[in-house]
Amino acid sequence: MKKIIAYTDGGARGNPGPAGLGVHIENEDGDVLKEVSQYLGEQTNNFAEYAGALVALETLRELYGDDTPHMQFEIKLDSELVQKQINGEYKVKSDTLRPIYEEIIRIRDEYFPHITFTHVRREYNKDADRLANEAMDRGA
Repeated sequence: MKKIIAYTDGGARGNPGPAGLGVHIENEDGDVLKEVSQYLGEQTNNFAEYAGALVALETLRELYGDDTPHMQFEIKLDSELVQKQINGEYKVKSDTLRPIYEEIIRIRDEYFPHITFTHVRREYNKDADRLANEAMDRGA
């Protein structure tokens, strides 16, 4: 089963402040398949991190469509909080974040039976971080 890896990041300058997300998708060999950089307006850092994970899932669905149930995916986030909430280790207490969390879970459960969400240290998430910063630079 082939594996696709998506690195995601989100950030906000000022928290809340001008926010952006970045998604860097590659195959097992490190070939870049797609990059997304999106400005989010005035948001919190946690919202931007969640938005990065959601956009990663939506982009993977666009790229692979009905093949997603037969593929293996890994989403790497540098937000340990978001990773632990998506994996059910922590509860989502924020009323603002709950709807985006629920949408991630819905998409995961419906289309991605072979997916893992893992925490990665910031220094291993440079491409997604670059894309998030580019989005914030464009919007600020």
